[in-house]
Amino acid sequence: ILAHVGIPKVYSFHMVLSYSRDPFCCFTTSQDLAAFWECHRRAFAHFGGVPGTIVYDRTKTVVRRHVAPGQAVPLHPEAVAFAGHYDFDIDVLAAYRPTGKGRVERQVTIVRDHVLAGRAFSSLAELDATFVAWVPQRRAVRHRTHGEIIGMRAVRDHAALRPIPARAYVVADRHLRHVGKDCLVAYAGNLYSVPARRVRHRQLVEVRATAATITIHATVPGLDGITLLATHQRAVGRGARVVDEAHWDGLPDGHTRAVTTGDPAGGSTTRRPARHDGGQGPLQALLNRAAAAQVAVEARPLSVYEQIAAASPFTNRPHLKDVSK
Repeated sequence: ILAHVGIPKVYSFHMVLSYSRDPFCCFTTSQDLAAFWECHRRAFAHFGGVPGTIVYDRTKTVVRRHVAPGQAVPLHPEAVAFAGHYDFDIDVLAAYRPTGKGRVERQVTIVRDHVLAGRAFSSLAELDATFVAWVPQRRAVRHRTHGEIIGMRAVRDHAALRPIPARAYVVADRHLRHVGKDCLVAYAGNLYSVPARRVRHRQLVEVRATAATITIHATVPGLDGITLLATHQRAVGRGARVVDEAHWDGLPDGHTRAVTTGDPAGGSTTRRPARHDGGQGPLQALLNRAAAAQVAVEARPLSVYEQIAAASPFTNRPHLKDVSK
């Protein structure tokens, strides 16, 4: 529904209060750990509190691995930390129990038919706003199962919710990545820049991804004890390059890529003047530790080699040694 603006896939997150069937829905472009738990925070803000228990199926963002029936289910560490911070219990359904959370599965069809059908959207924010505008209509409906108005029954549901902690718990999905030659780090199909003067090619860095931001950290603290290298807004979709132009200060700018196309003026051998920029140029910053940066090299025209080859290619004459580039 957002392919026309460059977003190929959109996912919907649903949570429903079981007693009243009061719904919540938001839309996202990712199903990873950070986005999943960020949707929980938005749901708690929508309801005005935290439920005592949340029922899940065996999704990998909650369950660390699948086990045989009757065994204790190992939970994901971030799921345990998030539930402990917001003080709710995690109830994992038994395997192959599709009817265990039909109350929330039904909301998927309702939102699709009453919020999305027949409408066009241009952004995720517009999708979320359309759902929020539709919620009063849903709360005015008499539910066919419990026989009460959903909004009136939701008042009692909201009163039973626990308060939201003042300090939010932000889940970050952490991964190790290598820095490329262009000081870009790949994550989730996108590229993010890091400062060229603080990293080297193939250096291992840690990417911490939340639903909104990407932070890149060094694995070893610097002299100031800080590991943070860069912070970026998280890209939507795939194939994006999120670059801070200041991070490329220190990369080679290509000024040394000179090519000889003919004889210099007068046909004599000339010496290319060395560039002196006081250590401020990008290339000099990368080469200031190399001894080769202080060596002056000689440039010869191609005609010198043509004369040698034309004279006698099979003689035992001593060869000219070339140290030019």
